[in-house]
Amino acid sequence: MNTTAIHDDDMPAEIDFSQGERGKFHRAGARLQLPIHLEAQVQNTLVAIANAKGVDLSVFVNDLLKKDIELIQLAR
Repeated sequence: MNTTAIHDDDMPAEIDFSQGERGKFHRAGARLQLPIHLEAQVQNTLVAIANAKGVDLSVFVNDLLKKDIELIQLAR
């Protein structure tokens, strides 16, 4: 039987995980807020509209998306 380990990753051999602690940063129930990337023209337009309305960009975009979701659900 061949007991030679095959290393197929890019992890350098000199990194020592012997003192590592599994799950040290795990938080049960934590929610991840994913970043959303907008095309520059779309973002610029949304920023201008949000500024004209006097609302935060995040609030404005969330309101737009909620309305779109409602329209999609009504169309089903």
